[in-house]
Amino acid sequence: MDDAIKIDNRGDFGLWAIEAAKQIVSDQGFELARAARDGTEEELRLAGNALGQAITKALLEVFDGLLGGGEDD
Repeated sequence: MDDAIKIDNRGDFGLWAIEAAKQIVSDQGFELARAARDGTEEELRLAGNALGQAITKALLEVFDGLLGGGEDD
């Protein structure tokens, strides 16, 4: 999701959302599944938090873009 895209309409947003979800699930979903199967409660909690943070980051990125710029961390 580092590549800048232009969202001009609902369809563009839908495509962005699908691609963002695919990337988040591929990046974070495996770690969550692994932690659920083999990890400790702490590892599961950390993996769940990482998934939530990835989702939040993606939503804030598109929100900032809709506002016309955004802030750098």
